[in-house]
Amino acid sequence: MSVTAAAGFSAAGVVCGLKSTGKKDFAMVRNLGPLKSVAAVFTSNRCKANPILWSQQVMADPVVEAIVLNSGGANCYTGARGFQTTHATAEAVAERLGVSAGDVLVCSTGLIGEQLDLDKLKTGVWDSGLEVLSDAGTSEQAGIDAAHAIMTTDSVPKMSTSTGAGYTIGGMAKGAGMLAPGLATMLVVITTDAVLTSEQLDTALRAATRVTFDRLDSDGCMSTNDQVTLMASGASGVEPELAEFTARLTELCRDLAIQLQKDAEGASHNIHITVTGAASEDDAVDVARTVSRSNLFKAAIFGNDPNWGRVLAAVGTSSAVFDPYNIDVSFNGVAVCTAGEPDQSRELVDLTPREVDIQIELHSGTETATIWTNDLTHDYVHENSAYAS
Repeated sequence: MSVTAAAGFSAAGVVCGLKSTGKKDFAMVRNLGPLKSVAAVFTSNRCKANPILWSQQVMADPVVEAIVLNSGGANCYTGARGFQTTHATAEAVAERLGVSAGDVLVCSTGLIGEQLDLDKLKTGVWDSGLEVLSDAGTSEQAGIDAAHAIMTTDSVPKMSTSTGAGYTIGGMAKGAGMLAPGLATMLVVITTDAVLTSEQLDTALRAATRVTFDRLDSDGCMSTNDQVTLMASGASGVEPELAEFTARLTELCRDLAIQLQKDAEGASHNIHITVTGAASEDDAVDVARTVSRSNLFKAAIFGNDPNWGRVLAAVGTSSAVFDPYNIDVSFNGVAVCTAGEPDQSRELVDLTPREVDIQIELHSGTETATIWTNDLTHDYVHENSAYAS
């Protein structure tokens, strides 16, 4: 599983001392080639962390030898010193692996506004480099270690693999809060041994993230550090059709996104909001996202209360095209509202299971979209009230 499932990649996850818990907090993924193709998408938050600023510069020339990721600190709003820390980390990787610092992506995750200890990061570079330069770095365990090293408030690592005709895609992700589009507090590294150019990877990745990670909206809060990176080694020698590869990549991204949703901080329900009959896909996304961000709706689901009025009230604040008095709403298959009027009794709805399906029919067209979200719980509030302490 994970990033070492694809041939041509090695990985490591080590302890460098950034986390007070003593757990793994530094990961490295190295592309062994022969290809060094890469694509990446970044948070659309205008307040970007130093690693994002660095990595966007690296992507100006889409050739990447390695990516390193630390947990235990976001390196965001840490000024010129923080950017130099990112730069120095890339230089340390370059020296360790014998590559150019301009071909090293850097990712960080954790608390904003705290300087990272460069000496500890260099320890992480040295120790992880030792593994990725050895045969042990290509093992399944190495990929698992890397997935553990990028965790922050995650309770479990997120990994996934998809196999095509003669090639493999593997991925790891972290994230358990601030899950909102552009992209989710989410770091994702995906590897493939398919023979694909950077341009092809970019096309596939943007198509996949548009309908997966960008549809994950756990709490409406957007991170400063989100990055999804896709690297191709070409080690399989197989050049797949781009459409077929994109479909498999989308499948893997959807699996990782659902794993992120299920591990959202403090959540007790996984909510799938599907809008049908929309005039456009954008309208469908707009309506579903608006409902997903309603604290009243999310609190009702936490209380196992099928309060469909809160759904309609949220729908009414969207900019989508619809007749406000011709909307249908179902909770877990029970039609509680039809054409803007009460239908079946809300007492028929059972919201005790963790999985909740909300269906909203707009009767305005043929387009549909689904947003994945979670309920608003006491545990979520508690965890985020004490995050910095």
